[in-house]
Amino acid sequence: MSLDKNQIAARIARDIPRGAYVNLGIGQPTLVADHLPADSGVVLHTENGMLNMGPAATGDDIDPDLINAGKIPVTELPGSAYFHHADSFAMMRGGHLDVCVLGAFQVSARGDLANWHTGAPDAIPAVGGAMDLAIGARRIFVMMTLFAKDGTPKLVPECTYPLTGVGCVNRIYTDLATFLINPDAVVVRETFGISFAELAERLDVPITAAMTAASPGSR
Repeated sequence: MSLDKNQIAARIARDIPRGAYVNLGIGQPTLVADHLPADSGVVLHTENGMLNMGPAATGDDIDPDLINAGKIPVTELPGSAYFHHADSFAMMRGGHLDVCVLGAFQVSARGDLANWHTGAPDAIPAVGGAMDLAIGARRIFVMMTLFAKDGTPKLVPECTYPLTGVGCVNRIYTDLATFLINPDAVVVRETFGISFAELAERLDVPITAAMTAASPGSR
């Protein structure tokens, strides 16, 4: 079976190194916070000015003044800190984040990212802090469905939408497969509800199975 968004988020949470400083992009990436073990030591950063953010708040834990960048109520963990919006962006641009998880409209085989505008005349651009994160975080993980609603792949040879960042994506987590973007190959680490052969047939990007790829190049 293909994965739902919470199962994708759980896989991403599993792959985040212990003690990492991490930003979760607006939308589905915020679900990753709900799947991090309590003892992971992962420190979540949000660009509206908070470190050590906890999982989403529910019920009586909801504080309207305590939200993430997507305006979702969140909890705070012991040692949480708050700071000016400008200081938060300085952290993002200064290379202080180990991992950022972002959504995407398209990712190219080279790791180019397009996630702020489809280019459609009636589309509303929403870049937010994505460009700062794409160039500032040490590693970029993308969380998305592999195919758009019209069936076209979001993993493409070249992005046709306006770019957020060039060659910045390291991994892509989708409902049907997890991909590693290596300098010389797009490597399929695992598939869900689809065979490697079916995946290769549906994508316009050459892919390599993980068992045949050289692991030292994995990003």
